[in-house]
Amino acid sequence: MNYWLVKSEPDAFSWDEQVKNGVEPWTGVRNHLAKRHLKEMKQGDLAFFYHSNIGREIVGIVEVAREAYPDPTAESGDWVCVDMKAVKSLKTPVTLAAIKADPKFKELGLLKYSRLSVAPVGPEHWAMLCEMGGVK
Repeated sequence: MNYWLVKSEPDAFSWDEQVKNGVEPWTGVRNHLAKRHLKEMKQGDLAFFYHSNIGREIVGIVEVAREAYPDPTAESGDWVCVDMKAVKSLKTPVTLAAIKADPKFKELGLLKYSRLSVAPVGPEHWAMLCEMGGVK
């Protein structure tokens, strides 16, 4: 299993909407590296749901419910999306400030590639962030 972090602006698509919808296509990714990450996702992989711009915090966990397929929102190009299923909310959202304050996270994709909307998360960082968020 692989772990990921996906970002969404909560005023465009929020964690509450993800939970309400259950399974939702993760569309609109228009960065080639992020697209590559979407293509690498396998059914059952887990991802942190991160609110960007407003909140700047990890708020939930989603699971890849369907692997990469053509993004229906793309007007041209070979862009892809995956379907994400809401798994659980974090008991305590993990803020960007808290992540930046811990030097153990200096290699985390969220910090190294701050503008990237889809990034891998290593197993050790996954475990640490889950602990910070109060989930097992």
